[in-house]
Amino acid sequence: MCEFRAVAADRAAESQVAARADALRGSWGTYAGQPRQADGRVNVEQLVAELTELRANTYHWLIWTAATDWDDLKLFLPRARERGIRVWACLVPPTESPPRTKNFSEPFKLDYERWAVEFARLSLTEPSLVAWSIDDFSHNLKTFTPERLHAVLDAARQINPRLAFAPCVYFPNAAKADVARAYAGLLDGLLFPYRHESQKANLTDASLVEVEVRAIKAAWGADFPVIVDVYATAHSRLGASAVDYVRDVMVAGHRCADGVHVYTHPRSGSPKHAVARQLFSEWSAESSTKNRR
Repeated sequence: MCEFRAVAADRAAESQVAARADALRGSWGTYAGQPRQADGRVNVEQLVAELTELRANTYHWLIWTAATDWDDLKLFLPRARERGIRVWACLVPPTESPPRTKNFSEPFKLDYERWAVEFARLSLTEPSLVAWSIDDFSHNLKTFTPERLHAVLDAARQINPRLAFAPCVYFPNAAKADVARAYAGLLDGLLFPYRHESQKANLTDASLVEVEVRAIKAAWGADFPVIVDVYATAHSRLGASAVDYVRDVMVAGHRCADGVHVYTHPRSGSPKHAVARQLFSEWSAESSTKNRR
């Protein structure tokens, strides 16, 4: 009887791991850059309408710009569910918090244990919340040690074992076998901001997207979900990206990775908005065709 229970528990755990990975795969959408009202609150209805028009199936909600972002996320989730939009919630790490920057992720600031529990509880009532993330995770590994992260995730997974965790990990850390070994079983996938970092970092050359994604998969495993993050917004050090570059990274990411997020949510009517709309529409049509077969 004890052996039977152990086998059943193992199968349940494997099923939960698979469900978390599935929640990340086939993800295309935008990240941060929520449209806001004059009072600083997110214009939820406008965001939902824009995501629907873009044919995005995912939105990556950054909790950082205003102290009300957590409250606005709760308003957004049921509207996202109605439109079939998956949602990731993202926190900033210590390196993007005071005193280095103006804002914390509010209201729980750097209490990631509390955040994980609150996300898990919220995801039970709002199943459109499928994942949570930490920005610049790989720049903060001394804070997020495997031991601490295990405790953070264990508390959340006891509440909802199907809620995925997919933090932001840059190259080359994303492709390091020792990092993958240390965090194996903790990360359900990762958000990979492409910056051509296996050679000279830039936001002009899309030629290494597939090379770098293959290197990441080699470290983590072929089935490990990798979501390519595309800079549509200028980087403080690397400058702005061109429209053709955004298109090229998106196309390559869709071909070789498990999803594509565009950072940040493009302004309606802009050339980068047009690119995202065209590609998301194509990918949605492809997905619908596959599902009908």
